[in-house]
Amino acid sequence: MENDRLLVIVEDDQDFARTLKRSFERRGYAVLQADSHAALVDLLSVRKPSYAVVDLKLGTESGLLCVQTLHAHDPAMTIVVLTGFASIATAVEAIKLGASHYLAKPSNTDDIEAAFARTAGDPSTPLAPRATSIKTLEWEHIHEVLKDSDFNISEAARRLGMHRRTLARKLAKRQVS
Repeated sequence: MENDRLLVIVEDDQDFARTLKRSFERRGYAVLQADSHAALVDLLSVRKPSYAVVDLKLGTESGLLCVQTLHAHDPAMTIVVLTGFASIATAVEAIKLGASHYLAKPSNTDDIEAAFARTAGDPSTPLAPRATSIKTLEWEHIHEVLKDSDFNISEAARRLGMHRRTLARKLAKRQVS
């Protein structure tokens, strides 16, 4: 019974992880936290969660490795990938590796819990492209290049043709949709 509502949050941003943990605890979940793949492996050696929320970028690590580990540990686990680095490539890989859902930040507890409850796809989802701004397109392109350069800011800046400090400033800003 304990494992029915046992959730693991794999997130390196301690403030966000703490906020998410409190929110899920208020909803009746028992919540475990890990901030890296190594911490997750240690946690899984003694616990078996039913749910997982995994950040795609964990410092210099990829959360995709955590998704793969979680799925191998329990193929029935519901895994939601949460990311500010959304791209089609990482969404496809996350699903292939065992994630149930892929949500772009900002997402809240309601969004994540709704993803936990969805067990099937929705064929009526509209195919119309979403409206987007130039800033959003720039943000998505920067993050795609950053992902392709293994989150190396200097290499991503070189590929984008901008100074490393300029890229660092852009990354420090929060995206506003």
